[in-house]
Amino acid sequence: MTTATFDPNQAVTLTAVAQKYFSAKLTAQPEKLIRLSTKESGCTGFAYVLDIVAKAEDSDEVLTFENGLEFAVAQGSLELLKGTEIDLVREGVNQVVKFNNPNVIAECGCGESFSVN
Repeated sequence: MTTATFDPNQAVTLTAVAQKYFSAKLTAQPEKLIRLSTKESGCTGFAYVLDIVAKAEDSDEVLTFENGLEFAVAQGSLELLKGTEIDLVREGVNQVVKFNNPNVIAECGCGESFSVN
């Protein structure tokens, strides 16, 4: 497992709103962290997977943000996620975690899966 402090050029970034959201999710579970990975899914290829985990896997890249949030990114997903910004946006009455992934070339109609070059 590698650990890095926040760098704007890193593979995955989180907006301040997303950092606050994920930190709040971990308030009751201070010894855990958020882990982002991808899996083969849906009609276009891949889906994002966010989990709350006890620890990062040895091969994960662990990012530490300004507010102390630790966020792990699965090594096998780094190439698909390179340059992705994660945000929290309001859509109607709902808040939605939004992945602004510059590698995506197509998404399914329901927004559950994506494909890359």
